[in-house]
Amino acid sequence: MSQLKNMSILLVIAFASTILQNTEAVDHLVGGSPGWFATPPGGAKFYSDWASNTTFKVNDVLVFNFATGAHTVAEISKADFDNCNVNQNTQAITTSPARVTLNKTGDFYFTCTIQGHCDNGQKLSVKVSASSSPAPAQGPSPPSPTPPSATPPSSGTTPTPPSPTPPVNGDSPSPSSPAQPGATPPSPGSAISLVATFSILIAVVINLLF
Repeated sequence: MSQLKNMSILLVIAFASTILQNTEAVDHLVGGSPGWFATPPGGAKFYSDWASNTTFKVNDVLVFNFATGAHTVAEISKADFDNCNVNQNTQAITTSPARVTLNKTGDFYFTCTIQGHCDNGQKLSVKVSASSSPAPAQGPSPPSPTPPSATPPSSGTTPTPPSPTPPVNGDSPSPSSPAQPGATPPSPGSAISLVATFSILIAVVINLLF
């Protein structure tokens, strides 16, 4: 009994650990090993290509690695992102590594606030989805088969009972034996016994888990 209880507890812990692993936040190193820098090869496409190959979930963290004092990280609007409309008064992170938590679903836009860096391609946009995937849609259930309906007798038609067969050679007809039923119905006691067994089984499972 003790071993079964311990096994049940271990199964519950393993299940909880799996759920936590599936919802655990992930750190994303922006730009990969080159990090966050001005004049990336290909311009802004360098960071957009990196983002397109990465899946971002709620509570994931963007990690911007750069030389402190040489770059900054600021979150801006889409309009400012598209036009690189950045000024020195924009609130920015100036110390590396800059860690930004993606705390909601939707689009995020980032750039460096140092003059000319955004125009040279140092900007990043990411799209964040929910932390868990939606359950797949199920197709419609097949229709239940309709049992064939019995055809009623034609109106006005009365079934004719069979006529008795007269005895042969004076023999008297033997009484027919009553038809034997095909199956014996269960006694009420068996149903009660099944309910009691099921109740005991539930009690044992609850005792093992708690």
